[in-house]
Amino acid sequence: MVVGTMQLIQNLMEPLGLIFDCDGTLADTMPLHWKAWQLITRKYQLHFPEDRFYAMGGVPSRDILKMLSTEQNRPLDPLAASMEKESAYLETLHLVGPIHAVVEIARAHQGRLPMAVASGGTRVVIEKVLVHLGIRGLFGAVVTSEDVTRQKPAPDIFLEAARRIGVEPACCRAFEDTDLGLEAIRSAGMDAVDVRQLSGSALSKLL
Repeated sequence: MVVGTMQLIQNLMEPLGLIFDCDGTLADTMPLHWKAWQLITRKYQLHFPEDRFYAMGGVPSRDILKMLSTEQNRPLDPLAASMEKESAYLETLHLVGPIHAVVEIARAHQGRLPMAVASGGTRVVIEKVLVHLGIRGLFGAVVTSEDVTRQKPAPDIFLEAARRIGVEPACCRAFEDTDLGLEAIRSAGMDAVDVRQLSGSALSKLL
């Protein structure tokens, strides 16, 4: 009886769907995004230190630019400046590599579980990154900042990803590389994995 109960608990702990952030989680893009940000902030004379950039991972560029513009009284069109930043980043797309440990998890579950990407980036950029890495076909859905109104750390983008792959949020496991993203996952009622802490033993348990 005890063995049967323990097995049931273990089965309940196994996710029925997986959801992945993209930048900094599946794709090693953050240093390249930072270089693009440096170009744009210099152009518009905005102060945006590197530690704040990493702390705001998952927040759409247009939202960050709007916030910086307001804080520093530097008038600009946040959408246009965001498009400039994304264009600068895309020029380095050929340099983007995978974060192998996380991609390995996704590949290990191909055909076994429905999977989605939930990213604060724009659709055109995220799709290009996934195609470049050869992993777009792993995911049944790609949800980006354009698909929801409230951005991370609100749970909306993860909830929408779960809806699109047909899995209840409580039955999903989601992967992130930022504190804001992890907060969004937990607010969605999902099992959260901080990919910054993935190492040999932790990784093997997720394969």
